[in-house]
Amino acid sequence: MIVLLRSGDPALLERLSAVRSAGDIPLVGDDRWARAQWRAVRAAAAAAQPPAGTAWATLTSGSSGAPRIVLRSEESWAASYAAVAGYLGVERGDAVALPLPASSSLTLFSLAHALAAGLRPAVGAAAAGSAAALHATPQALRAALETPAASVPLRSALVGGSHLDPALRSRAAAAGVRLTAYYGAAELSFVAVDSGDGLRAFPGVDLDLRDGTLWVRSPFLASGYAGAPGPLRRDGAWATVGDRAESSGGRLRLLGRADDAILSASATIVPEEVEAVLRTAPGVRDAVAFGLPSGPIGALVAALVEPESGQDIELSALRAVAAAELATAHRPRRWFAGALPRSASGKPARAEAARRARDGEVRSLG
Repeated sequence: MIVLLRSGDPALLERLSAVRSAGDIPLVGDDRWARAQWRAVRAAAAAAQPPAGTAWATLTSGSSGAPRIVLRSEESWAASYAAVAGYLGVERGDAVALPLPASSSLTLFSLAHALAAGLRPAVGAAAAGSAAALHATPQALRAALETPAASVPLRSALVGGSHLDPALRSRAAAAGVRLTAYYGAAELSFVAVDSGDGLRAFPGVDLDLRDGTLWVRSPFLASGYAGAPGPLRRDGAWATVGDRAESSGGRLRLLGRADDAILSASATIVPEEVEAVLRTAPGVRDAVAFGLPSGPIGALVAALVEPESGQDIELSALRAVAAAELATAHRPRRWFAGALPRSASGKPARAEAARRARDGEVRSLG
């Protein structure tokens, strides 16, 4: 049986332990959800028929439709605990800061790890600065580095969930933080890891590129879904969620999810490639690219840029960077500025950014 818990419960770790000890499956909901979302998740959890051996359930981020619950065994997470502890430099009794809500798969994994390994997790936005080790997103790492008077100096960080820009890695290094970034998915768990010299397979993971689509074989794979179906596909021991990638010199380069591609006239634009360039523009903290419907050509490339705190973004500077680094078809034709909408796990929410742009909820730059 899936037991739905609340992310803000101060006794959450104890409740997770009790649910697991009873042989049930914990699923953590987000206290920020609207009532309708809670009802939908409760209904999906109640209707679920998890396979034997299911130990944990998480929700994929950014879903705006029916709930998509990911089911997994105890071993599918436990098999990576030793490697994760090594990257974080933690052992029994050590504290780990987890700034993201417990409803995110990243944090729930870390809580499961804490229960198994005897770690002391500090959960929530106030967790930054309370432990020498941190497991979070790049956005949470940036916030931790900006904490003016941390009670405990940050020494190591394991970062996933979205793009890590080189400037943030350099900033962490200057602060004496040993930083490890990784790529993964709720359905695949850890896939690839980057300690500063490029993405390579996470320990225990095999990678295969098939017509540009990344397939994974590892002991970390989820069992499947309850509720709405998702992108997970299987081929024997291999699985994919449709992410595209390329490999060079033994290093992996991610090209984004195939269904995120923008089709404009005769060109296919990978938004992650546009975003990587825009993040180098002066005053840009982060960026998300998307398509806006445009009649016979399909879509116009558009971008929502989030400025650094206290800085203005000049449209001319954005266009200059795009012209210097991007092919003509890949340059945004519409520009918007404002805070990026994000999922509970901190990932930029591309579809929501596009909706806000269409509905005039963010400032148009031109």
